[in-house]
Amino acid sequence: MALPMPTKRRSAFVQSPIDTCTPPDTSSASEDEGSLRRKAALSAVLAQSLQSPDYWINRSVQSSSTSSSASSTLSHGEPKTQPQPQLQPAASVLADVLAFTRIENSVPPDVTSSTPQERGSRVDLPPAVRGMSRGQSRSSMLDTADGVPVSSRVSTKIQQLLNTLKRPKRPPLSEFFVDDSEEIVEVPQPDPNTPKPEGRQIIPVKGEPLGVVSNWPPALQAALARWGATQAKSPALTALDITGKPLYTLTYGKLWSRSLKLAYTLLNKLGTKTEPVLQPGDRVALVYPNSDPGMFWVAFYGCLLAEVIPVPIEVPLSRQDAGSQQIGFLLGSCGVSLALTSEVCLKGLPKTPNGEIIQFKGWPRMKWVVTDTKYLTKPSKDWQPHIPTANTDTAYIEYKASKEGTVMGVAVSKISMLTHCQALSQACGYCEGETLVNVLDCKKDMGMWHGVLTSVMNRIHTITVPYAVMKACPMSWVQRVHIHKARVALVKCRDLHWAMMAHKDQRDTNLSSIRMLIVADGANPWSVSSCDAFLNVFQSHGLKPEVICPCATSPEALTVAIRRPGARGAPLPARAILSMGGLSHGVIRVNTEDKNSALTVQDVGHIMPGALMCIVKPDGSPQLCKTDEIGEIVINSRAGGTMYYGLPGVTKNTFEVIPVNQAGAPIGEIPFTRTGLLGFVGPGSLVFVVGKIEGLLMVSGRRHNADDLVATALAVEPVKTVYRGRIAVFSVTVFYDERIVIVAEQRPDASEEDSFQWMSRVLQAIDSIHQVGLYCLALVPANTLPKTPLGGIHICETKQNFLEGNLHPCNILMCPHTCVTNLPKPRQKQPVDVGPASMLVGNLVAGKRIAQAIGRELGVVEDQDLIRKLCMWPTMMHQFLSEALQFRAQTDPDHVLYVLLNAKGVAVCTATCAQLHKRAEKITATLMERGGLNTGDNVVLLYPPGIDLIAAFYGCLYAGVIPVTVRPPHPQNLAATLPTVRMIIDVSKAACILTTQPLMRILRSREAAASVNVKTWPTIIDTDDLPRKRPPHIYKPPTAEMLAYLDFSVSTTGMLTGVKMSHAAVSTLCRSIKLQCELYSSRQIAICLDPYCGLGFVLWCLSSVYSGHQSILIPPLELESSLPVWLSTLSQYKIRDTFCSYSVMELCTKGLGTQTEMLKARGLNLSCVRSCVVIAEERPRLTLTQSFSKLFKDLGLSPRAVSTAFGSRVNLAICLQGTAGPDPSTVYVDMKSLRHDRVRLVERGAPQSLPLMESGTILPGVRVIIVNPETRGPLGDSHLGEIWVSSAHSASGYYTIYGEESLQADHFNTRLSFGEPHTLWARTGYLGFIKRTELLDASGDRHDALFVVGSLDETLELRGLRYHPIDIETSVSRAHRSIAESAVFTWTNLLVVVAELSGSEQEALDLVPLVTNVVLEEHHLIVGVVVIVDPGVIPINSRGEKQRMHLRDSFLADQLDPIYVAYNM
Repeated sequence: MALPMPTKRRSAFVQSPIDTCTPPDTSSASEDEGSLRRKAALSAVLAQSLQSPDYWINRSVQSSSTSSSASSTLSHGEPKTQPQPQLQPAASVLADVLAFTRIENSVPPDVTSSTPQERGSRVDLPPAVRGMSRGQSRSSMLDTADGVPVSSRVSTKIQQLLNTLKRPKRPPLSEFFVDDSEEIVEVPQPDPNTPKPEGRQIIPVKGEPLGVVSNWPPALQAALARWGATQAKSPALTALDITGKPLYTLTYGKLWSRSLKLAYTLLNKLGTKTEPVLQPGDRVALVYPNSDPGMFWVAFYGCLLAEVIPVPIEVPLSRQDAGSQQIGFLLGSCGVSLALTSEVCLKGLPKTPNGEIIQFKGWPRMKWVVTDTKYLTKPSKDWQPHIPTANTDTAYIEYKASKEGTVMGVAVSKISMLTHCQALSQACGYCEGETLVNVLDCKKDMGMWHGVLTSVMNRIHTITVPYAVMKACPMSWVQRVHIHKARVALVKCRDLHWAMMAHKDQRDTNLSSIRMLIVADGANPWSVSSCDAFLNVFQSHGLKPEVICPCATSPEALTVAIRRPGARGAPLPARAILSMGGLSHGVIRVNTEDKNSALTVQDVGHIMPGALMCIVKPDGSPQLCKTDEIGEIVINSRAGGTMYYGLPGVTKNTFEVIPVNQAGAPIGEIPFTRTGLLGFVGPGSLVFVVGKIEGLLMVSGRRHNADDLVATALAVEPVKTVYRGRIAVFSVTVFYDERIVIVAEQRPDASEEDSFQWMSRVLQAIDSIHQVGLYCLALVPANTLPKTPLGGIHICETKQNFLEGNLHPCNILMCPHTCVTNLPKPRQKQPVDVGPASMLVGNLVAGKRIAQAIGRELGVVEDQDLIRKLCMWPTMMHQFLSEALQFRAQTDPDHVLYVLLNAKGVAVCTATCAQLHKRAEKITATLMERGGLNTGDNVVLLYPPGIDLIAAFYGCLYAGVIPVTVRPPHPQNLAATLPTVRMIIDVSKAACILTTQPLMRILRSREAAASVNVKTWPTIIDTDDLPRKRPPHIYKPPTAEMLAYLDFSVSTTGMLTGVKMSHAAVSTLCRSIKLQCELYSSRQIAICLDPYCGLGFVLWCLSSVYSGHQSILIPPLELESSLPVWLSTLSQYKIRDTFCSYSVMELCTKGLGTQTEMLKARGLNLSCVRSCVVIAEERPRLTLTQSFSKLFKDLGLSPRAVSTAFGSRVNLAICLQGTAGPDPSTVYVDMKSLRHDRVRLVERGAPQSLPLMESGTILPGVRVIIVNPETRGPLGDSHLGEIWVSSAHSASGYYTIYGEESLQADHFNTRLSFGEPHTLWARTGYLGFIKRTELLDASGDRHDALFVVGSLDETLELRGLRYHPIDIETSVSRAHRSIAESAVFTWTNLLVVVAELSGSEQEALDLVPLVTNVVLEEHHLIVGVVVIVDPGVIPINSRGEKQRMHLRDSFLADQLDPIYVAYNM
């Protein structure tokens, strides 16, 4: 599998410092402490040919015929089993297949009856309701509420009443929003070769009876009292210092006397006699480091003697410690307000500046009590602790972190604690006075049960080897066993592994004294190889094979099973070699063929004395499994936990489970406790554990175990790449299924090549061994994953960081293409033909009114003489703007038409009617003299935004030449901007260029010569200092159909198009705007737009001359040096109407949003603004306009003021929110329907809904109709189609060099295929729909609103569906706080997402999975390439539109200088 290497900027590769305090072990996956690494120990897991399977599997078992098909290899292409909330009909049982007996009644399961349950089945809806569309209400059914037909004899009124009473007051949520995952997700068909369980139902397994020994104490405290009195000199605990030498030994006498002192102090010396701080039964936190077990023992037993309930927790290291918030939840749920700790530990806790211990995140307020001996009070002679016989009161609370990261407290009663110690004593054969070496954490789990509780009960001498010692000297525990001739050692696999690695230095160790080596995590999939490898090395040092005792434990049920030490020379128990494929379906099958996909598991012995065990299905009701099914182990025992303290709801589901048989009937009265362990019962009632519920990953209906995946990843030569074997595996839910994520810490010296090599090999290994695809594989710098208190990886914090984008990987590989198999099938487009059924009836299409909207009448004036007499609007008689300007110069010469402001808001230039006319005349005279032009030649106007541009435009009209306005090149960026200027000059065949002196110098500069050929410019005339000359005559066009000017613009798809505007179109357009906005000479408007094309040009240059109003011009560039200039102008001049672009609005929103208070203080007031119109050729940006309105509401801006306009190339102004029409309305449409070119209106807040705002009121004299772009037939109301427009101010055609008349005719003079064949329409190239609203327009008719969805040219055709880039970009920008802007385009059918990173570069790779997730979740698309770039890389034009095609070209030409490019596989 050749993978494309991601490209990365060097600076993005941030390595963390290796802090000196790093634990050398440090764990993987759900293991709380370390794990193993290195190929030697682990490749064994992958391909182990241990004892022959005959050892424990009888080949004659009937089901061996199925085992060949068991590991049904599933390639990604094939459909996987159906994802169901309830798994296979049965999902976990005991291995009868493993038993020697033949299965008598193993009838093959009846496939017919097990109909898979519908995904997310909505039980609350009766069948009749389920199929209803959202629009219908329940009462529209002709049934009763439960779907029964109404009996005709019952009065319908009574029936309605009954229905009303039956119906709930508030409909359940599913009736509002139906989860339509069934429609969306492609459900893979079940594989017929899927192995199914075939055994009989399991029978509960009984442990040996718990023997009664006469001298067992009535309570654990009584045992301590006894040894304290009778064996005071006997050693109880030896603690080691950091070098591994004994630090102190606590005798049973000292332990008893100190515990007594503490109990007395707790009850009598805190608070006052009348108001003691602690009462018996109160919960107290124990905060002691692992390195000080003595203090912990005293505190624990002191609490037991005081009858308060100890809650041992880890020492919090910082305020933001991984998981400390969850510990706060535990303390809260247990009602803890007091913490015991040692003086040293207290000094080490983080403090506030005034020396108090900080309030840890999420913790309740705590009082801290130091328990060092010097602070304890000796009890008075008459005080004796109360030691009752063990009862069901809680003795202590042990914390337990769930898969989601919540920490709960498991309460263990006094009788459970005592019974557990008795059961362990019996199972392990503990004798009085033995020595035990404990490497585990003594605050919880096995370390506590054996090393603190059972040891005291049996007067055992415990030698504790703290974690810190193991880091410094991994052999320390073996040396302690050797020195003290210890009989029992309590370790984890990692301790075996380290000792094995470090043993070369030790020659003289002897382990023959050990009778029991308890492996606490013997249930892990890799424990087998650790145990074997350790035995291999240390057998020569006296270690006997039969002393290795793996065990299985659970926080809820305590010890579940433990292997008893064997007799000397007895045969060792057999192993199970299971098929991974079978396991993923929850079925036990022997692996016979492929050794690679085998899992070898060892037994964890028999269940505990006095216990009863069943195997039940892990999900759904606790149904007993079949004998060859994997399930959750449930235990009934007096020696288990009793509840989750303070959480009765969760307790019931875990501690009070009553298993049921296949018929669903309970098998008895006795409650069982769920252990969270998955396993089965083998021959001889041996227990096998194959994983934990919390490590279970459910992918496409198959189960995978996080620990198994870690083992596979570790087996792929991690030495070069993975730092200390630290690997975390978890799953995230994306698009209706779990997706597997692997995160590993990368060694500081690993090269990019090595890491990538390792990642691709892990992908292949997991694919071939587990037959499951990985969604994401990430490498983070060493030591950066959140740690558990004992140095393991904090899985749920890691997952949280991954989902929030705080993981900061240095390498990442996403494989959505291979593992997302439930995407819906691509849509096949149907051929469209217009048949006779499409006949138009009146104004109805298929029963709906035609989607068309008409602006109000323009009003035609026939009698020109009458007008002259009445002296009405002068412009009514002028068909030409040039005449209008001359008329104004004569009749009202001093009226100021234009005011140009600079960044300070100061008027730098004004123009009255006469000044503008004279300036235009001077330019005309110069053109006639120097230009050598003919009438109708094209002249390029190259000016910065200002009055010069306007004068030059009218100068061209006076001279009879055609002006072409062009944006001047950017002096600092000539290489990018000058070629566009050159292109327009060439395409328009300009005969001459009018410009200013500075721009003329730029055009002829050496820098310009680097980009274009400066020798071939047409004549350049600078208009800065012209002589006072008047032209001999002013040109008047013979007809109004003659060209007035050319409008050139670069579309977002990178197309340069010029359209021809005739004199008639110009005057009609100006008249239409005048009517819509009620413009006349006493009005002032403010314009902050670029004046080079479209409606921006019309408002800047033409409208004032036509209507006579005053325009205050603010060049948008001035906002870059002074942001508030536009808004302060509105306030200062009390402007009622203003026009701006989206880029101006965005600048103000982002730059001034936080400064509204300051602006208000300066006296800025926007209450005068009646309409603020955004001029654009796109779908209205609702979020931007809404946030602008909200931000400046405090400055008096009316929420109704902001609206949008809409124009296109073929018609520069179709909609413009004027003064008379109703407010723009907003609708919500379903995005899934939109992709299918349909409009489905939904309620606000519906899932997958998209808000669309009306694009303004349709201008006078404009007709709009919605047309099917393929059939060219009109569509009905609320149907999506292309927007066609018919208006006197449409452009007359494209200005093209090659005279592509067909293109022009198609866009400008098109007829409908049926309906109204005579009208000529122009095609806008935009998709939209018209909806008749309840609002009334000026004439009193119902208002037809036009909603623009997006440009047809820009849409992306993916998987047969139509996507609008803006929708995907909106999702992407929401994915992470550091995404400043994003853009999408397609490249060889791959979706490419470019995201600008506003944060630090180490966040770059965090964006890759988040972007992939959000696009998959919300748009059902797989992102092919994610490109992370610096801010400002995505090109945006003056209207604020993204130039996606330019971006695409730059990407393909490798000119983006990206921070990171990820190729998703």
